[in-house]
Amino acid sequence: MRAIPNIISIFRICLVPIFIVVYFSDEHDIKIYAVIVYALATLSDFLDGYLARRFEASTNLGKILDPLGDKLMTVSVIACMTISGLIPIWAVIIVGTKEILMAVGGYVMHRVANVEIPPSNIIGKSTTVVFFLVCVTLMLFKKISGGIAIVMMSGAIALMFIAFASYINTYITVMKSRKKTGDQ
Repeated sequence: MRAIPNIISIFRICLVPIFIVVYFSDEHDIKIYAVIVYALATLSDFLDGYLARRFEASTNLGKILDPLGDKLMTVSVIACMTISGLIPIWAVIIVGTKEILMAVGGYVMHRVANVEIPPSNIIGKSTTVVFFLVCVTLMLFKKISGGIAIVMMSGAIALMFIAFASYINTYITVMKSRKKTGDQ
């Protein structure tokens, strides 16, 4: 049972190139098949986390695979949407930079501070849902004006920054407590 959440995370990582291919090969005005792949990946994210917590099946490998799958899918979705002109390039730059910073911060916490990477919080989970809804809406309703699309994506990114700030706070707290422990 401990391997099932990891298998689901690997499945989500495998969905990333499938999403990209489907997104750019979908000849319809709307990206319904890409949305289905993205929805499957998002559902798998919640499922693997639920199973890991429910059956106490959390593993060190899963703590790497789960966020890796999330970050790869998030950046891929927003990059595809940027390439196809649905959203401006600044959005992919901001989201990509935030994802890299979170990965580096998690690595530093785990390797340098020798602490467990904290689980996502309600703000992070809410951001995932909002980001998913915004991206799906923009993929399905291409008639949404550029201005409204920018406002929608800006709102999702603003929420992402709030989640990011909460993770920075956690990082600072952990590093300070590590330093205090190391001083004694």
